[in-house]
Amino acid sequence: MDLRSILRSAARAAVTVALASVALPAAAQTIQLTESNATVLRGGSYANTNLSADPLLATRASSDATYVRRVVTKFDTQNTIPQGTTISAATLTVTVAGGNAEARSISAYRVNSSFEETETTWNRRNVSASWSSAGGDLAEKYAAAVVSNAPGSRVTFDVTALVQAAVNGSFGSRYTRVALVDTGASSKDSYKEYYSNEAGDPSVRPVLTVAYGGTSPAPAPAPAPAPAPSSGVQLRVLQYNTHHGGYGTDGRYDPDRLATWMAKMKPDVIMLNEIEKFTSWGNEDQPARYKALMESKTGRKWYSIFAQEFGAWTSNGKGHLILSTYPLESSAFFDMSWDRVAAMARITVNGRTISLVVTHLDPDSQTRRLSQAQQVVQWATGIAENRILTGDMNAWPDQSSILEYYKNYNDSWAVAEAAGKAVSFSGLTPSGATKNGRIDYIMYSKKAANLVVLGSQVYDTRDANGAMPSDHRPVLTTFEVR
Repeated sequence: MDLRSILRSAARAAVTVALASVALPAAAQTIQLTESNATVLRGGSYANTNLSADPLLATRASSDATYVRRVVTKFDTQNTIPQGTTISAATLTVTVAGGNAEARSISAYRVNSSFEETETTWNRRNVSASWSSAGGDLAEKYAAAVVSNAPGSRVTFDVTALVQAAVNGSFGSRYTRVALVDTGASSKDSYKEYYSNEAGDPSVRPVLTVAYGGTSPAPAPAPAPAPAPSSGVQLRVLQYNTHHGGYGTDGRYDPDRLATWMAKMKPDVIMLNEIEKFTSWGNEDQPARYKALMESKTGRKWYSIFAQEFGAWTSNGKGHLILSTYPLESSAFFDMSWDRVAAMARITVNGRTISLVVTHLDPDSQTRRLSQAQQVVQWATGIAENRILTGDMNAWPDQSSILEYYKNYNDSWAVAEAAGKAVSFSGLTPSGATKNGRIDYIMYSKKAANLVVLGSQVYDTRDANGAMPSDHRPVLTTFEVR
């Protein structure tokens, strides 16, 4: 244990002894906890770097994971407040040290797992254990506040319900752990700095102020760990093989036609196969083109990641494109056998981590498809839940490669169909067919506890002449993220 940790332990012990030496009065009293154990979690190239030695804390939202920052704090309400005590008010206050100009809404979430300030990183909560979800195990959202960049301004979060639940022992440990997260759109001006518990001026350090005891009425109960369905957020996920980026069944190359159809489906996330980057198929930067088209047609900001199919990732060639209206917090790529790849992008929806994985299996060999499915399933086990896996799998549901997926993943179309919530169109055979059969899939991990299928749909994209913008039909699943 380093000297700083030893001194903090001694300070906590002193507070505990002082409280134990006197009888608690019946009247309400207030305690201020300034030992926050606060540090920053930063993604991307800093994902394994502990930043507790940095003099300032910071939050930032960015589509580039390297720039994403979150603050995690931990206050000792276990040894300073008797278990079961009525909490009449609790506020977390941080002091702004500076930052960029844009006013931002910062949310306060409960951190579900313990962590060590001097050891935690984006990936790890201590030297021997990883977060269940990289970037901190975020649970319920308890409060939000608008933050400017005015130095010295104070930002206060009402965490009464959280502290009451912690003191009651509802989460096991009775420490109060809070993360401050900017869940807004990516922006360099979202960067905000706050004074840490190392600040020379004690008055600007993070502080948890708790009023407890007496006969004050108990606050409203803490949010349940698994919110009711009405508290969920819908996430519409579209899977589409674009046939080389928009070559229709009439032979015409028209990305605008294909993007118009995608915009009509109102997706939040789009997973695309056969996107071409400066190849003979279109001879343009299709990843950039589709991002711009979707922004123009929907009026929403879209974030993207491209994975070139032969493992050169961002190089020219055919590959996969992930588009998301949620900022991409991190990404990863996987090189499979026989020149096939998978790509992953991580987003946060309703405070829940969602890992998006897209791939495209071999079109000619069932043996190859089985091997590739096994490879991607094994690789994905290291990716945080909740996982959604999509792609053109070039196989019907009864083939070995799909059965391999089914060991670990639910087929969202099959789930929706069993519930009477799958929609196709008249004359489509077999049900849910995306080409000659059902070969395009949106699956989700059997361990994805925060995903519920609300419905799934295969769209009829034929025009008046019977032409489609791709030789595949798109499939879209609506999830509820709880």
